[in-house]
Parts: sequence; C-alpha cells; structure tokens
Amino acid sequence: MPRKTHLYKNIFFLISLVLFFTSCKSEKKTTKSEELKPNQFGLSVANLIEVRDTIDTDQTLSDILIPHGVTQQKINQIEKEARNIFPLRSFRAEDELYIYAKWDSVETVKYFVYVQDPVNYVVFDISDNVNIYKKQKPVTIRERTISGVINNSLYETLQEKKIELQIAARLEDIYAWQIDFFRIQPTDSFKVIYEQILVDNVPVDVGKIYAANFYSNNENHFAFYFDKEKNESYFDEKGNSLKRLFLKAPLKYSRISSKFSLNRYHPILHRNKAHLGTDYAAPTGTPIMTVGNGVILEAGYSSGNGNYVKVKHNATYTTQYLHMLRFAKGIHRGVSVSQGQIIGFVGSTGLATGPHVCFRFWKNGKQVNPLREKYQSSGPVEKKYKHDFELVKNEWMIKLNDTIGQAEELNPQSKTKN
Repeated sequence: MPRKTHLYKNIFFLISLVLFFTSCKSEKKTTKSEELKPNQFGLSVANLIEVRDTIDTDQTLSDILIPHGVTQQKINQIEKEARNIFPLRSFRAEDELYIYAKWDSVETVKYFVYVQDPVNYVVFDISDNVNIYKKQKPVTIRERTISGVINNSLYETLQEKKIELQIAARLEDIYAWQIDFFRIQPTDSFKVIYEQILVDNVPVDVGKIYAANFYSNNENHFAFYFDKEKNESYFDEKGNSLKRLFLKAPLKYSRISSKFSLNRYHPILHRNKAHLGTDYAAPTGTPIMTVGNGVILEAGYSSGNGNYVKVKHNATYTTQYLHMLRFAKGIHRGVSVSQGQIIGFVGSTGLATGPHVCFRFWKNGKQVNPLREKYQSSGPVEKKYKHDFELVKNEWMIKLNDTIGQAEELNPQSKTKN
C-alpha cells in the first residue's frame, strides 16, 4: 500500500506541473481585460478577454477570426466596410493584432485592433454593426541632443550608444551632397539636436532634426533646419543650401571597393589598365540612384559593362552606372530623370567579380574622379529671410558648440500631441 500511495502522489504531482505550465503558456496571449486599466486603445473592455497575436505570412481575415467564432458572413461585411477606410490587403505579416471578446458559453468577438506602428492603429468594432476607424496613441515630443565619436561606422556607433538608428538614415539624407559616408574615418564625430517621439514614455521614432554638426575629413559640416523657404530644407552656417548639383554617391549603405585609378590591376583581365570609375560594392538588388537631374542617353548592355545606364546632366557633366542586375521600370533612352531617382539595381553583369556598381563621371568630355570635384550650393537663404535664419542658426549654434559628450536631453520639458 505505501508504494501505491507514493506512486499516486508522483502521478498527481506530474499532472499538476503539466497543468501549471500549460496555463502559464496560454496567459502569454490571453488575459482578462479588466486587468488592463486604462485600455491602451481607448476601448471600454471591462470583463472582456484580450487575445494578442501577430499576423502570419499569407494569413487572411478568415484565418484569424473564424477560430474565434466570427461567421464568414460577418467577415465579408468587415471586408466590404474596410475598403475605403483601411483595406485588408494592407495587413502585413508580423504586425500585432488584438482581439477583445466576451466569453460566456461561447466566444463573441466585440473588437479587434490592428496595430500599424507604435503610434497608429485601426479599430474594428464588430459588436453590433461593423464600425471601422483609425486612431493614434498620444505622442510626446521632446528635444534631445546626441553626440559621439565614430569607431567603425555611424550605425555601429549609434547602436553602441543605444540611440535611434533612424538618425543615421536622416543624416545620410541631409549630408548626401557633402559627406561620402563610405569614407568616414575613425575619430570622425557628430552632434545632432532632434525631436524624439515617445509613446507611453518609450522612444518610438525620430521627428525633425533641428541642427547637426558632422566633423569629417578635418572639417565641420553644419546643418540647420529652416522652414520659411518654399521647400523646408537645411542650410550651412553661411546660409547656403546643403543641396548640390550632384549627390556624393549613387548608392546608400555600401562601400567603395575600388577607387578611380589611372593604373589598376584588373581582376578578370589580369593586367594593368586604367580604372576610370569608382566601384561601390553592395548586395545584389540594392537600388542605384542617379546623382543628378538629367536625360538618359543610353540604357543597354555590352559585354564589358553589362547592363548600364548613361545620363547627360547638362553641357558639362555626364554619368554612367555599370554592371546592373536590371533597370528600374520606365528607364530607357530619352527619359528625363531627377536627382535621387532609382534607375536600376546592383548586379554583377559584364566583367564583374561580384555585385557592385561602377560609377563613371565625365566633365567636359573627360572622365574625372567625382570624389575630388567641388560643386556649388543650389542657392542661399532668400534675402527677405536672412535675418530670421540668423536668429535660428545662432540659437542652435550655441547648443552645438557645447562640449561633445554623452547623449543628453537638452530640454526635459516635453509636449504631448493627441
């Protein structure tokens, strides 16, 4: 008898453990809404069950709602009502979805909420008639400054300092005409004053960059946001627009794998010859941009160049982009293109050892090294706004000239947007 009693106790203990861990697992997704005060989506959901899920690839609304007892007829009604508000084809895999349901003898879904991003969400009220509407969570905006010295790359530096990575992309856009981000050196430094956007006191995005100083190649590169011009833009400390005739490079997020040279050993032909271009290595399919406004002279294929595009910008300058995987839609001879427009995608067609774009640059009919060229600003601040710009610039310059240190908040007072 004692052995049987001991055996029964062990079996009971094992069953209890299984039930405990099973209940713990289910609680990760399903909770009673009365515990959620206040509801993060502004819904009255007392005594409802909350189910949090993420959308799977190719999952339909029927796949999501039928297991919760919603009829196909109701789902068809939801799809119809959503067409002009938030089409269901806009659902993306991995996005969050919250379902709120009453659970008596059967489950009855009252609401489900699709989360677009940390700020925006869509409420589907299906408690009676279908009512669909978009909303935003309250947003807090505060001014912040960050600074740092680059060790390897701008992205890695921001990551190490736990700073929003969106800052890197913004700086690359602002300084696209001044700084070649493929040639950043260790000990280059930066300081940025910007809007930090928070939801529930958690940083979720970056707003305007008010001012920045990027120290590179032994030179300060100032940028000041000024919104009284026709196109809100950035200007340097002298009031000149940061925009130039040409971008510094035809790609984002790549590296120079071979420089312009009058005598380089060719890795395929195995002999020395001039390399009158700059090679930017990047993953296959990376978008290639035209560095300036112009008209396409050629878009074709040759055994050496592979798929290539040649753009005439004006009577002085012409550029060419080689070894493309393919052209962008609508790119052919005679088409006008604008600065920053995608004209093709990185490949390794023609004489290429790997995916890259060979960027060639002509000035007055002669191929030159574009990295050594200096281009004029697209224009200064208008005279009627010069005084206003000076006031704005001086305010930010005082803050930028503070000693570069760790990330800090310049203005602890924040403002909330609903």
